[in-house]
Amino acid sequence: MLNIQKYAAIDIGSNAVRLLISNIVEEKDKSTRFKKSSLVRVPIRLGADVFVNEAISKKNTKRILDTMLAFKLLMKSHGVVKYKACATSAMREANNGKKVVKKILKETGLHIDIIEGEEEAAIIAATDLHSYIDANKTYLYVDVGGGSTEFSVIHNAEKTASKSFKIGTVRLLNDMVKKEAWKELEDWIKLETIKYDKIEVIGSGGNINKIFKVSGKSIGKPLSYFYLTSYYNMLQTYSYDERISVLDLNQDRADVIIPATRIYLSAMKWSGAKDIYVPKIGLADGIIKSMYNNTVSSHTKLK
Repeated sequence: MLNIQKYAAIDIGSNAVRLLISNIVEEKDKSTRFKKSSLVRVPIRLGADVFVNEAISKKNTKRILDTMLAFKLLMKSHGVVKYKACATSAMREANNGKKVVKKILKETGLHIDIIEGEEEAAIIAATDLHSYIDANKTYLYVDVGGGSTEFSVIHNAEKTASKSFKIGTVRLLNDMVKKEAWKELEDWIKLETIKYDKIEVIGSGGNINKIFKVSGKSIGKPLSYFYLTSYYNMLQTYSYDERISVLDLNQDRADVIIPATRIYLSAMKWSGAKDIYVPKIGLADGIIKSMYNNTVSSHTKLK
């Protein structure tokens, strides 16, 4: 007997807003499968407003309202039975973040939860990481966002440490990350990884996914520290316009990819990792899995 339901996750980040619709496939005597049905990404850079002016602008408030309305219609068309929308760094730091969330609820009927960095890291860690990792190895999981980056240490398939740092691509582009923040991150990574003989990094986020795709590597194969360093150096030889025209990067990717790569390289350097694995999972995947396991609240009504 086959039972298929559709769940949806909305990730309102500092660089983009994403809607992930997944099929939850339940079959007798088999493990539940989570199959991506649709993924929509809209590059609303909320962090550019918030990290500079401490508030979401009227223009971006209108854009996110339109996006949420579109997402609602898409969810209804797909027959979604359960959804959860999470807003991260930019929304939680905006002076008018809660006001915008209330406005979205009033005009679209969609509930949005503004989550803290630690909860974000916990939801990300709830993804199907076990299917990508070796239970006998130790990993540093790094999820780079626009406003913050979430780090988790995984040893023998168990999370031993987790922390969120306000170091993200949009913040770095706006020169809003002080040396002290980098030092705090360096100290944390060294403290949490020095006890292990060998560490490998798992990277998630749109930028590392793009780099992995460009590399031509087979799924499951890692990128080396040497390759990532070479790619990072190559990116900096091109102007922003050239990264779009010559390297064929989207305009909202062409600027953030450099600071993102810097974060991954820093994590590898301070942990002593020689390789980074890219399983293409993130917050939206974690939301879907957490809803299924009833470890987070969710909503069922799409009015």
